[in-house]
Amino acid sequence: MLEKNQRIKSMLSGLLDAVLLFVGFLLANYVRFNYVMFFEPGGAGPALQVASDPRNIIAGAATSVLLVLAYWVAGVYSSSRLRGLARRCTIMAMINAAGIMVFVFILYLMHLDDYSRVVLGLFYGFATAAMIAKRMIRRWVDRARRRKGMGLRHILLVGGGKSAALYLRALEHNPYYGFVVDGYLASVEEPGFGVPYLGGYDKLDEALGSTALDEVVVALEADEVDQLPHTFAICDKHGTRITMVPFYSDYLPARPTIDVLDECKLINVRQTPFDNILNAAIKRGMDILGSLVLIVLTSPVMLVTAIGVKLSSPGPIIFKQERIGLNKKPFMMYKFRSMRVNVQQETGWSKDYDPRKTHFGSFIRKFSLDELPQFFNVLKGDMSLVGPRPEVPFHVEHFKEEIPRYLVRQQVRPGCTGWAQIHGLRGDTDIAERIRYDIWYIENWTVALDIKIIFRTVFGGKMVNDEKLQ
Repeated sequence: MLEKNQRIKSMLSGLLDAVLLFVGFLLANYVRFNYVMFFEPGGAGPALQVASDPRNIIAGAATSVLLVLAYWVAGVYSSSRLRGLARRCTIMAMINAAGIMVFVFILYLMHLDDYSRVVLGLFYGFATAAMIAKRMIRRWVDRARRRKGMGLRHILLVGGGKSAALYLRALEHNPYYGFVVDGYLASVEEPGFGVPYLGGYDKLDEALGSTALDEVVVALEADEVDQLPHTFAICDKHGTRITMVPFYSDYLPARPTIDVLDECKLINVRQTPFDNILNAAIKRGMDILGSLVLIVLTSPVMLVTAIGVKLSSPGPIIFKQERIGLNKKPFMMYKFRSMRVNVQQETGWSKDYDPRKTHFGSFIRKFSLDELPQFFNVLKGDMSLVGPRPEVPFHVEHFKEEIPRYLVRQQVRPGCTGWAQIHGLRGDTDIAERIRYDIWYIENWTVALDIKIIFRTVFGGKMVNDEKLQ
């Protein structure tokens, strides 16, 4: 019954999306030919005749249906409550853009040169805004209902160890998803779980037969895997959905993928979003465009800073230091020199009141002006605008022996700013905590996350300065 209801809801949601898309198409035509006719030379002309052609209406309806089908294939209507709003909206925005490109290609093949490109631009804006607005409203309604105890998903937890506690803690931190654990089964009762203890694993059949449960979450420990066949058999007998919390979840990335080799399932535990060639191309494109724009915008500031460094003390204007980058390859990172020339630059950390700083160096470090040359590192491909901060070889060799998963951060280009830095983890701070933030960023990367980090760097505080000794 639950599956049937979900399918009906998904179909109704898709139908509403198709209606909204078609309304967006009509609205785009209306706005174009009533308010923005001056955008194209000659006024409406033949374009208006094309818009008033009944075949245009049919094309709009067909485009709306095809976009909804693409949403469906991409999993936008998935029943999973854990698929975030931002991810769904990003997928729809990309599908809408691809749909517009296909529409333009069809116009080209049909030699419809008089069709208004402004209409297509407006349609993309209206359609994407409508899809996002609908889902934001729905999320607000769903969360309001769940706060009132409606629309909840009832869970039976099988397991009482570390994995089960991790699941319960995650639900406590994310109550808006609407999951409620009605009880748990374990070999012995665990104090402090906060949910009713329903008995040992042999009580699973009884528990599923006596309560209305939507899902069973299996969170067994490594020494309890012998309970899996029995647990799965009982759940299948009652037709209950099963979700697993693997006891090795500490070693899995945020979004693990599974390959199939014959009958063998292979879990990729070190895959990142950047292994996708499209994601890698998008990020590199953003870096090239962003670094070019920033170099142009900051060139007057860099010129003045360079003159100030030269006049402040003897030595080179640009300080070069070897850092470790993508795939553990070394590169020379550029900064404006802020200290007197010294011999400890390869391994040391500087302090806020280091006597080796020049007065001008203290000034440029205060406002992170010494970091501006790193935009050239980004343009060269040594660095990214956003990513884990690069370390000197000495620290890489030292920390990789002490901190688990430290070298995971070398799977991406280091950045001028990063997720750890905007949370205050810069300079001589807890390296283990910084690595935890870096790995979270790597495993959860999106374009929107990069934009958020750049925005918070610019408007939420100064640009990152990792306070290495120079």
